[in-house]
Amino acid sequence: MTKLSFHLLFCSIFYALVLLLSRPAVSQEVDNESGFNYNEDGNKGPSHWGELKQEWHECKTGKMQSPIDLSHQRVQIVHKFVDSKIAYNPTNATLMNRGHDIMLKWSDDAGYIEINGTRYFLKQCHWHSPSEHTINGEKFALEAHLVHQSHNGNIAVIGILYDIGHSDYFLSTIKEHLEEISETNEYIELNDIDPSLVEMKSSIYYQYYGSLTVPPCTQNVLWIIVKKVRSVASYQLELLRVAVHDDSNTNARPVQPLNNRIIQLRFRSQHNEKEH
Repeated sequence: MTKLSFHLLFCSIFYALVLLLSRPAVSQEVDNESGFNYNEDGNKGPSHWGELKQEWHECKTGKMQSPIDLSHQRVQIVHKFVDSKIAYNPTNATLMNRGHDIMLKWSDDAGYIEINGTRYFLKQCHWHSPSEHTINGEKFALEAHLVHQSHNGNIAVIGILYDIGHSDYFLSTIKEHLEEISETNEYIELNDIDPSLVEMKSSIYYQYYGSLTVPPCTQNVLWIIVKKVRSVASYQLELLRVAVHDDSNTNARPVQPLNNRIIQLRFRSQHNEKEH
């Protein structure tokens, strides 16, 4: 091999590694979930996720996995207010069926949350039923995840818990699209979807560090679970499940060991934002 050929080969490998290592962490959450499922009795269920692919090993070996039980006996109350801000924008989005959940993926200008000076930009929202996180062992009917990413690749997820009750306004605004994706489409392009309509503003929330709850179960994710439980109509919950086209009655990963992690109950200053 000539020196020139060796140099070109070295450069090709180097740039390939740079591209691989520079991939944002949030992009690692799989868009096509056909490679795994939630059937505990099958060989693709949650207890086997870490064995299905080498890059999913953290699902089995990770010590900071999500979801967890938010037990009040373990919660550390932090009385100091956290400086935070929510600044979302209506923008175009794609409603997508990923195989085991429905995801709403916004374009790049959907806005951000800011926590202690760090901005995490909204990327997507998806739903799990029943809830993945529990409070003192109690499951809820539904859990929404709003996934955000900072410019340096850190992930923050806002989790919202729902009980059966009156209808959720945001889900009512995309009802026809959920029906459409259930009948004919795997994805639908939508215009001017306003993420601020998701009822997630609250002055009290749980916070801890965990992981994505689907493969590859990437860790060091900042979790913010809104303490106030919202409500969702039973028909809305059924619509989310019917639209998925799978044979499971759940898409919730079981609760994972806490492993001495700290769960905080925090209070945030809201910059004059009104709670729903």
